[in-house]
Amino acid sequence: MMNKEKILKTLMEGNGLYGDIFSEKRTYTHIHLESERIEKLERGLDEGIGLRLINPWKMYFASTNNTDEKNLLDIAGTLSKFSRENSKSQQVSANHQDGLYPFAIIKDPEGITIDEKITMVKKVESMAKNMESRIRQIRVIYRDTRQVAQIFTSDGKDLTDNRSQVVLNLLLVGEEQGEMQTAYEAIGGFYGYEFFTDEVVETFVAKTVKRLSGLLSAREAPMGTKTVILSSEAGGTMIHEAIGHGLEADLAMEGLSCYKGMLGEAIASPLINVVDDATVPHLRGTYAFDDEGTESERTVLVENGILKNFLFDKFYAMKYKKSSTGNGRRESYRYKPIPRMSNTMILTGKDDPEKIISSVDDGVFVVKMGGGQVDTVRGDFVFEISEGYIIEKGRVGDMIKNATMMGNGLKVLQEIDMVGTDLGYGIGTCGKDGQGVPVSDAQPTLRIPEIVVGGKAEG
Repeated sequence: MMNKEKILKTLMEGNGLYGDIFSEKRTYTHIHLESERIEKLERGLDEGIGLRLINPWKMYFASTNNTDEKNLLDIAGTLSKFSRENSKSQQVSANHQDGLYPFAIIKDPEGITIDEKITMVKKVESMAKNMESRIRQIRVIYRDTRQVAQIFTSDGKDLTDNRSQVVLNLLLVGEEQGEMQTAYEAIGGFYGYEFFTDEVVETFVAKTVKRLSGLLSAREAPMGTKTVILSSEAGGTMIHEAIGHGLEADLAMEGLSCYKGMLGEAIASPLINVVDDATVPHLRGTYAFDDEGTESERTVLVENGILKNFLFDKFYAMKYKKSSTGNGRRESYRYKPIPRMSNTMILTGKDDPEKIISSVDDGVFVVKMGGGQVDTVRGDFVFEISEGYIIEKGRVGDMIKNATMMGNGLKVLQEIDMVGTDLGYGIGTCGKDGQGVPVSDAQPTLRIPEIVVGGKAEG
């Protein structure tokens, strides 16, 4: 076993401002089925250590899967040479602490046989195929991950966080009269294998097939400025992409976000409240400590339309004399931590979702959003609408296809005029700076009075 105290002492020899050791052991199972064939079957173990040193205001980082103490001491010694002589070392003694969760993992995925997991994946494929004859391609991906992260810091933290994730993805490609359409869905989170009940799996498949079937018979989306209702079923894709990234401190504090310098100002309708909460049980972005050892928390970002805070990791909190919000995250020991969202959501309001829909004479009802692009500096975004419907005279009508939604995050936040009492969640793996981390997002039903919908020109 490595001597963490000795390695950290070597790392801090140059009087660095802050240093930490991130040790990780990750086990996983990955099953990829496509067109009735198992394309990939992996059971893996990845183990290694990342060492980091902060000096005003640069970060020095190295990682290795060679956990031999001499190798780690050599790396720590190399990093320590980057410290400035006038920096103040803050190394203090540490007491060990384990991450605690208010929920339990009932069935450890590592205790479930590969055959049982393959059987479930094949069942998903078979169910989808039997529900829709126009399907031409089916891709099912199952993944479970167990991550044990140990974090040892110069400011006196010695922590272990044991995290479990299960995810099931389904991609369907269908064809109708030579035109192809796709439907995608993902479920999972911080669960054990008990998550995959028959009911959950069947509902998951039926929902995805229904979306594909609708798209194969859908009408072209209209083009123009429309009132858009974002269903709670859409999760919080818009809040995550169009707004959330702009509230991460590395962008918000360094001039790469339209929200720079706006703390304390009204950036949204008074109806809007936004939080990032890594403590919610079972969500995909939940953890006891972030990857720097800061305890997870519920961070209020927007309150009654007022911008209250950004998402900080250790580095940017130190640089700008703020407190970390527990959002220093990394994909693995191979990467440095950076400010990242966890479970980001717009909180519920007071409007009946059905009344929100009935208030619209001519609009679009968005149930599922797809991929898109966001300019965090200006706040402009464009998203695909994976599942959407025409709203005519307060009623949800025909499904539409080939639709996009374009707008500006700041403008949309300010113009939302109805917020539902419901709340729906979505999951994903968020990419940033070449690394991905598990996240969730959520929102109630929302009404945007005017936004540009792209599709086929009317008339």
